[in-house]
Parts: sequence; C-alpha cells; structure tokens
Amino acid sequence: MSELVRAATAAAAEGPEHVSQPTDYDAILLASFGGPEGQDDVLPFLRNVTRGRGIPDERLEEVAHHYRAFGGVSPINDQNRELKAALEAELARRGIDLPVLWGNRNWDPYLGDALRGAHEAGHTKLIAVATSAYSSYSSCRQYREDFAQALTDTGLDGVVQIDKVRQFFDHPGFVQPFIEGLRDGLAELERLGIDLDTEAHILFSTHSIPTGDANRSGPDFRGFGEGGAYAAQHLAVAEVVLAESGRDVPWDLVYQSRSGPPSQPWLEPDVNDRIAELAAAGIKGVVIVPLGFVSDHMEVKWDLDTEARETAEEHGVVAIRVPTPGVHAAYVSGLVDLVLERRDGVPADQRPALTALGPWYDVCRPGCCENARLGFRPAVAGLAP
Repeated sequence: MSELVRAATAAAAEGPEHVSQPTDYDAILLASFGGPEGQDDVLPFLRNVTRGRGIPDERLEEVAHHYRAFGGVSPINDQNRELKAALEAELARRGIDLPVLWGNRNWDPYLGDALRGAHEAGHTKLIAVATSAYSSYSSCRQYREDFAQALTDTGLDGVVQIDKVRQFFDHPGFVQPFIEGLRDGLAELERLGIDLDTEAHILFSTHSIPTGDANRSGPDFRGFGEGGAYAAQHLAVAEVVLAESGRDVPWDLVYQSRSGPPSQPWLEPDVNDRIAELAAAGIKGVVIVPLGFVSDHMEVKWDLDTEARETAEEHGVVAIRVPTPGVHAAYVSGLVDLVLERRDGVPADQRPALTALGPWYDVCRPGCCENARLGFRPAVAGLAP
C-alpha cells in the first residue's frame, strides 16, 4: 500500500477524505497553543509564538501587558489540565483504555516532550485532538506542521504515527454549549428589561486572521470564496446556534484579537467597532457568543471580558458574554466521540454534523490552508502539499 500521508497509520496513509477502517490507537495526544505561567515566562513565550518574524521585544510588550494584567499567567494551561482530567474521566466512565497525553506548540509541556513520553511508554499510534475547531492555517495546518516538526526534532519520524481528528466546528458536542449560553444570555437581557426585537443584538465573535489566510482556508475545490472555509464555517455554525436558541434576534459575525500591521488587511468588523455602531443605532444590549474559542483563554478574558466590556460600558450598552465549551459535558463527550470515530472507522454518513459543510475531512486535502509567507511546510494528517 502506498503512503501518501506523512506519519499516518495504515488506515489513513492513502489519504481518504474520511477514514472507514478501524485503527487500534494506543494514546490520545491533546495538543494546544500553550501559555506563560508567570511574569518571567511572558516574553520568552511571545518570542516562541512569533519566532521567525523578527518582531522586537518592545513590540511584543504591547501584547505582553495582556498577560501581565493577569500576573503573567495565561488561563490556557490550567484549562487544558482540566480538559485532560475531564477526558480521562469520560474515557474511564465508558471503559475505554486510552491514556491522554498533553503537549503545547509554544510552551511547556511541549509537543516534543509529549512525543518522547509516548515513545517511552510504548505508544506509537496517536490520535491527536487539537484545541481548535475551525479550518485555517493557525487553527489547523500549523498544528499539523508542528506535529511533523516535533517528530523530526525528537527523531521519532517513522517510529511514532500521528493521525488527527476532523475539525469539529459543527460537531454537536462543540455547538451545544453555545446554544445553551445564547439562550441564557438572551433571557438575561429580557430580565434586565431589554426588548429582544428592537433593542438587542447578538455578536458571534472569533479570532481575526489575515484575509489572505482566510481566503486560502479549506481546499480550493470547495469554492468558499471571500473568507474561505474559515468564515463559511463560522457563519454556518452561528446560524445553527441562533436557530436552536428559538429566538429571531439580529446578529453579526465579528472578529477580535488582530495583531498584524495596519497595512495588512485582516477579517472585519472588529467587535469593539461593531458595539459602537450598534449603540449609535439604539441597541441597548448585546450577547457576545465567543464562537471561535473552546475555552476562556487570554483572547476571551482580555479581548472580550476586558476590552469589549469596557467598550460596551462606554457606550451605555449591556454586554453579556456567554461561556465557551471549556469542560462542558457535551463538549468532553463529543471529543471522545471524535476519537472513537477514527478508532472504529465510522463511515462519513453516520457521523454527526450540524451544518451542510461537514463532517469535515479526517485527512486534509492537498493545498489546504496555505500560509503564503511560509509556503507549504511538511505536515501530518494531510495530503501534500
């Protein structure tokens, strides 16, 4: 059998869109972004995140103050510890004997450490779960590239195999917490005397990315157009969340956390700009749904809970931010279900997906989510390039 996918198990090696052969995985690799855990970690962490871009420390300090406001500690590592424990508990509840290993792209514990630990424990077939639900370079392909780089750096290329679960933007386990949160948020606006028909607005918020990266997200043959798969997926999920909430309230998809130079176009509108516009139009209450995020990490705690809330207060708008999935039971159970899809080789037509875009691919398609600045670097869990 030919092997078209780097470091893949036998079932995925030829690159099917959806793997229908069972695979006897021996560990789950929980992969995340990572974050500093003290003031002394902040700049080294940001240097890791921006390595290769030549960004001077004085510019990094502009972002560092977000972390320093929280004692230099990003919430993300504790959240991943909680998620790891929740996954282990759910696996135990179902009688599934799969250890959960944890590795980060940008801070301790690093992916390389996780791979070394896996190898030392005799685990050679890993199924990766990245804490990112949508398709783009930074939310999917970069993880796949970092897996490949970690295999090279540890000398475990050809020894350890890594598959990856599909992007889970429209999996019921990921979407359900937002549905519940939106219902509760709208009910709270009503309790405060805000008319949902004339005085309220929903802002589905996600991380802004360069428009070029967005346009190249997802495979070309899907023809997503402006914003690529990244925007299309968010819009489709927002429609599901709104429909399931049972309320017909005006809404927008907005963006946050842009970090590029002003000369580079990024996805818009910005959440703060939109709040100001809505206030000028007479809106008195907004429900912010952090649709692009799996947990309350720094982009949620600072950009939404601090900056967006301050913007709302300045304009006399009530802002309610609903929870991210975190360790919600449906989300944790859904992640385990995604692993079992691959373990059991569940056919695509039997996999849950709440939008017409899914279920997404087990093996990413050629040319998916290119980073124009870096080109196509080696990656696992996808067909080259």
